[in-house]
Amino acid sequence: MKKIKVDKKFIKKLKPYWEKAIILETNFYSKLCKLEEQMTNDLKMDDTLEFFMSDNSIVGIGNITRTMRLIRCEEIEKEE
Repeated sequence: MKKIKVDKKFIKKLKPYWEKAIILETNFYSKLCKLEEQMTNDLKMDDTLEFFMSDNSIVGIGNITRTMRLIRCEEIEKEE
C-alpha cells in the first residue's frame, strides 16, 4: 500500500471536510442537548438527565449530579 504524504497541500485539501464535520458535530450535540432538556422537563426531574456516551456511542442515561445510577442501554432496549 502506498504511503500517504501528509504535507500542507494535502492538509489544505482536507480542510473543507474538517470544517463540515465540525458543523455536523456541533449540530448533533446541540440537538442531543435539546433532547436531554425535553426528557428532563417531560419527566419533571429536578436534576438534568443526560445521555451517557462511550466511544462515541450513547450507552445509557444518567443525571448530571450522579445521584441516580446509570441506566444502561441494554435495560432500556429490552424494556417493553
